[in-house]
Amino acid sequence: MPHGGDRSVKFGVLQFPGSCDERDALLACAKVADAELLWHGDRDLKGADAIVVPGGFSYGDYLRAGAIARFSPVMESVIEFAHDGGLVLGICNGFQVLCEAGLLPGALLPNVERRFVCRQVDLEVVDAETAFTNRCAPGELLSIPAKHQTGRFYAPDLDPDLVVLRYATGHCFNGSQDEIAGVRNAAGNVFGLMPHPEHAVDPLTGSVDGLSIFSSMAHAGVAV
Repeated sequence: MPHGGDRSVKFGVLQFPGSCDERDALLACAKVADAELLWHGDRDLKGADAIVVPGGFSYGDYLRAGAIARFSPVMESVIEFAHDGGLVLGICNGFQVLCEAGLLPGALLPNVERRFVCRQVDLEVVDAETAFTNRCAPGELLSIPAKHQTGRFYAPDLDPDLVVLRYATGHCFNGSQDEIAGVRNAAGNVFGLMPHPEHAVDPLTGSVDGLSIFSSMAHAGVAV
């Protein structure tokens, strides 16, 4: 699907101690809009229209993944921003942070094989009418890398309408409930996924499918 974007939209990409994917997330956002890094100790979101909580190992994953980052000063502002309807994307560790903060349902548990796995996976677009997938087609397959040890999604009472992405048949290596790869909140403005769309935005990586997520957010930001 076509991507495109709008330079009137600004992304803010969080940076925690232990983040390792914030630069790739920043570059991905910059392909479709303006983008700026936001330091974890600063509450100022600097006028961002959309927030990305990136992957990595925030605060060394002490206690459990995302548990400390959830209480950082910048997250206080992100939580308020999300409650006011602002767009928030969590990728991998960012997904874990958003679950810890109560902005997304469920929890991320250790992979069934209890080891770190890095591989390219196919994701099925279950809902193409969200702020994060409006540049995708229903049922479209996105080829995006995944790399995590604690990515098994678990939410026994989850509303199925909140599922945005599923692992394609044979691609769910972590044991996630119902092969869920990404979910949104009930309001539709917060979304998290374990695979890394920011690593699939350039032909040199073998896939540009991840760009659909960022261009969808830029398009939604214009609409808002």
